[in-house]
Amino acid sequence: MPLTIKKKVMGAAQAIIECMKIEEITKVFCVPGESYLPVLDAIYDEPTIDLISTRHEGGASFMAEGFAKATRKPGVVMATRGVGGANLAIGVHTAYQDSTPMVVFLGQVHSKFRGREGFQEVDLDQFFGHIAKWTVEINDAERIPELVQRAFRIAQTGRPGPVVVSLPEDILKENCEMAFGSKVNVPKPVPAKTELAQIEHILNNARKPLIIAGGGIIHSKGEQELIDFAEKYYLPVAAAFRRHDVFPNNHPLYVGHLGLGTAKGILQTVNEADVILAIGTRLSEVTTQDYTLLSSEQTLIHIDISADMLGNVYPPEVGIVADAKNALFAFQGIQVQPTWQKWVDRCHQVYIETTLIMNNGKSEKLTNFDVIQLLQENLPENAIITNDAGNFAGWLHSYYQFHRKGTYIGPTSGAMGYGLPAAIGVKLAHPDRTVVSLSGDGGMMMTVQELETASRYNIPVISLVFNNRMYGTIRMHQEIHYPTKVSGTDLGDIDFSGLAQSLNANGVKARTKEEFKKALREAMHSSKPTVIEIEMDRAQISTTKTIKDIRENL
Repeated sequence: MPLTIKKKVMGAAQAIIECMKIEEITKVFCVPGESYLPVLDAIYDEPTIDLISTRHEGGASFMAEGFAKATRKPGVVMATRGVGGANLAIGVHTAYQDSTPMVVFLGQVHSKFRGREGFQEVDLDQFFGHIAKWTVEINDAERIPELVQRAFRIAQTGRPGPVVVSLPEDILKENCEMAFGSKVNVPKPVPAKTELAQIEHILNNARKPLIIAGGGIIHSKGEQELIDFAEKYYLPVAAAFRRHDVFPNNHPLYVGHLGLGTAKGILQTVNEADVILAIGTRLSEVTTQDYTLLSSEQTLIHIDISADMLGNVYPPEVGIVADAKNALFAFQGIQVQPTWQKWVDRCHQVYIETTLIMNNGKSEKLTNFDVIQLLQENLPENAIITNDAGNFAGWLHSYYQFHRKGTYIGPTSGAMGYGLPAAIGVKLAHPDRTVVSLSGDGGMMMTVQELETASRYNIPVISLVFNNRMYGTIRMHQEIHYPTKVSGTDLGDIDFSGLAQSLNANGVKARTKEEFKKALREAMHSSKPTVIEIEMDRAQISTTKTIKDIRENL
């Protein structure tokens, strides 16, 4: 079949938009800048692309990252020169660690001014080189289709991730003949027959096999194939860090989430396993509990779309480069007789026991346990939850059950300020679904200005703010290592409900279960974004410990 090339004479900025159209991009997030005005003008003339102008580049990049996770297509974000690029770097880093496809377009100083420390000049391709899959500065307008389409290809293929494209402002005003290729076709490799035979042999000699399911399964849309594979051979499934919705949490084969504060019983399940099937996970620091969870006595089968991930942390007995969905489908053709049913049932029971929510008794005072229970009872099953970084997330990770795929989006990078803007991006991707973000007061204040963005574009996200007037996670570590010496972690008192109202959103304080339930139900039917402020017990520093507990146990 001949290569499809379409040639057109057009402006450089229009060529960038043409590349976006080929990739079916419908939303672009930005803070506008004079360095890329021609691109903004070209978007204005393109009816199929919506421009979302935000209050901060960090918020814009989080929105693009959340939108990409929700659509499983590249997120696109734009900013100006070094100052805008530096501000959105946190979203680029999050996309890199989360393997999220993203294309970043940054305006750059005039080509004749490069190397003279021009206004806001930064060597952008070098600046982002360590936290992006690929960076490029375009210095020839005629090559825009080639390089921009390459950017979209790199962002989506192999292990997905962010790509940064630097655009000198003088290039954007040029006109020339542009040659466009076809939409990116993402390769989906499958395991070889010899590799399937190896897996069959290992599983037939296993006593306690375990699947660790990662984001590669989600990106490949392989959740159903994971269920089919696990059910066929009665294999237990643990979710990698912040990939909760990769497998139904109410399924009898689910044995827990490997993250921060994971219960000892769930970790014991992993310790007992003699065969680990790590599928679509890079076996990160958090998933592996500081790289201590797996041992040399366990047989590791590692399946990943990127060869670079195989053996990057643990050397596998079998390493397979494959698309997770295709691999899971192929695995259903092997012949294995499971003998581990009783062990799996016990592991699932351990998970059930560790996720029982503590009853608040007759007290009406709202606790974090109550919030999770009320979310579970009142949200529709297809609601999508995002979260910020902070100890408040421990309650979500430990006690909320995700029953359906595509219902959780969180940052494995642990970035603060993520929750609200990511929720905005997710809601734009799925306007018909309820989207709830969870944030602490520290993280919320880092991107709270994006409430105005949500109000301006009529994006009715629901933002829960757990307010304990401190950087709680850091305070917890401070108490462990430097007890009673509180340094830099106390914060001031903020009226988040009032702040929300000043940003044209709904704002509510919830002190009791009934107040929270009422606020949540009203928010789900509101056309405006809503902030529900929840007063946290400052002493309850984590799901299992108070500050007093930490001090007494040292």
